[in-house]
Amino acid sequence: MALAVDELQIADPADAWIEAGFSLSDGVVRVGGVGLRLVGRERGAGIVGWSLSGLPSDDPIDGIPTTASQAQATVPDRHANGVTSIDHVVLFSPDLGRTVAALAAVGADPRRERDGELGGRPIRQIFFRLGEVILEVVGSPDSASDGPSTLWGVTFTVADIDATAAFFGDRTSPVKDAVQPGRRITTLDNRALGMSVRTAMIS
Repeated sequence: MALAVDELQIADPADAWIEAGFSLSDGVVRVGGVGLRLVGRERGAGIVGWSLSGLPSDDPIDGIPTTASQAQATVPDRHANGVTSIDHVVLFSPDLGRTVAALAAVGADPRRERDGELGGRPIRQIFFRLGEVILEVVGSPDSASDGPSTLWGVTFTVADIDATAAFFGDRTSPVKDAVQPGRRITTLDNRALGMSVRTAMIS
């Protein structure tokens, strides 16, 4: 079975995601074929773990708590904010070589890579396909440090980017052209919404 993201565990209260226009069923936001399980602030903040299908056992991947999923396909919810699927999940790595090796050990191979800048510093982005989700691994191209990798943020695909921006009003940035040709993006003020996950919406 090919490796795929089935679920992200997010340390947020359900009310924050409801306020952001997501529908919930039994504490889970279903976006496309992926569940976002809201586990509350007692677990910390941000994305605190994930479940992947295609794994033989429950073992951390480069420090990220990981569960081997046996989940059946879910029916996606309809969301008032216009979200239809997850475009990509961002993983920050302190050591790109180590992270790529850890992903290769569970059967994930990089599809492409790209050099860029973040906050004036050079970064390298390495992209993997995990089911319907793109995993974007980001780190320094020329230095490495200890410590675990972290799941940092999510970009959702929406049906109508202008309608989504209107839904959020002043709680999102002005819509602009995305790096991906022909697409447009807006970044939520996640803290204003009570969400601990950095979140963007893309056409």
